Amino acid sequence: METFVYQPKGVCSSHMEFEMEGDIIRNVTIVGGCNGNLQGICRILRNKTIAEVLEAFEGVRCGFKTTSCPDQIAAALKQYQSQHV
Repeated sequence: METFVYQPKGVCSSHMEFEMEGDIIRNVTIVGGCNGNLQGICRILRNKTIAEVLEAFEGVRCGFKTTSCPDQIAAALKQYQSQHV
């Protein structure tokens, strides 16, 4: 298992930490943001593949922002993928 840390941009969350096993997300911890929503999102992400999450989360917007926590999760996973090709 590998830990991947991502610093999101343009959202309330300040830190995202992923425990990865290949392309499978085993656990996610997110610091900052809407605590209840992010706890739920982290639970949903367990044992999902990167592809599943990208399909669901990429492009989600939060209010007037051009991104969101789900979109930043997708960005983090794309960065992880690019480093593990």
